[in-house]
Amino acid sequence: MNWTQMITSEMEATYAVTDKLMAMLKDEDLSWKPATGANWMTTGQLLMHLTTACGMCCKGFVTGDWGLPEGVSFEDTPHEDMLPRADKLPTVDSVAQAREALAEDKKIGLAMVAQAGEDEMSSKMVSAPWEQGSDKLLGKHMLEMVNHLAIHKAQLFYYLKLMGRPVDTMSLWGV
Repeated sequence: MNWTQMITSEMEATYAVTDKLMAMLKDEDLSWKPATGANWMTTGQLLMHLTTACGMCCKGFVTGDWGLPEGVSFEDTPHEDMLPRADKLPTVDSVAQAREALAEDKKIGLAMVAQAGEDEMSSKMVSAPWEQGSDKLLGKHMLEMVNHLAIHKAQLFYYLKLMGRPVDTMSLWGV
C-alpha cells in the first residue's frame, strides 16, 4: 500500500464514522460538555474543531495556505492564540452546519491527497507551523491529520456516551 491509498482509505472511513456520530446529536446538545474536570470544549466547539481537523490542515501542508487572514503569520501569533483554552474556541450554530462543513473538509482533504500525489507525499519534507524545524515527510504529516480527526472522533464518541446515547464499540469503528 502506498501513501495515497492509505491516507485516502483512512480519510474515507474516519469521515464517514464522524458524520454518523454527528448525526446522533440534536442542536440542543451543542452547549453540553462534561460536568467534571476543566477546559472541556462544548459539543458545538468540538463539532467545529472536527470540521477543520484534517482537510484544512492537509491543505496547509500541501499548499502552504493555512487559512490565516491576510498579513497574519504563525510566527507573529502568540502560542496561547494558536492553542487557546476551550472557552475561547468557536462553535457551530447547528448540527446540520457541522455536518456540511465536515463534508467540505473531507473534499478538501481528498483533493489535497490527489494534488500532492504519491511522489510528493513520499519525498517532500515539510514542517508544521506549530513544530518549526521538525521536518517530516508530507505523507506522514497528512496521515497525522487523519489521526487528529480520529482522536476527536473518539472524543465525540465519549461525549455521546456520557450524554447517555446508545453508542458502543461498533459505533466508534463504524461497524
